[in-house]
Amino acid sequence: MMNFTYRPLPKGLTIRQSSVDGIGLHATTSWEPALMLGKTHYFYDESWERTPLGGFINHSEDPNCVIINSGPERFLVTVRPISQGEELTIYYTLDQK
Repeated sequence: MMNFTYRPLPKGLTIRQSSVDGIGLHATTSWEPALMLGKTHYFYDESWERTPLGGFINHSEDPNCVIINSGPERFLVTVRPISQGEELTIYYTLDQK
């Protein structure tokens, strides 16, 4: 029998105090660029719903991640190498599509 446990965040991520604002996502391991970390949002019942992964991403003028739209879902993807302990950030936009 397989044992499945719900994980609100992918392995290798944790929530800690942020130097940007409040709390944020931090890597507990190092990652290469172009790694898809997981789903941040999904479209349900005519609105965008945020997942735990999408709830703690802070803004940066020099982000290390992007959110990629894929139909009714959005995914967090690294855009450069990320070091252990580094906070994950995106460049916020007002795109509500």
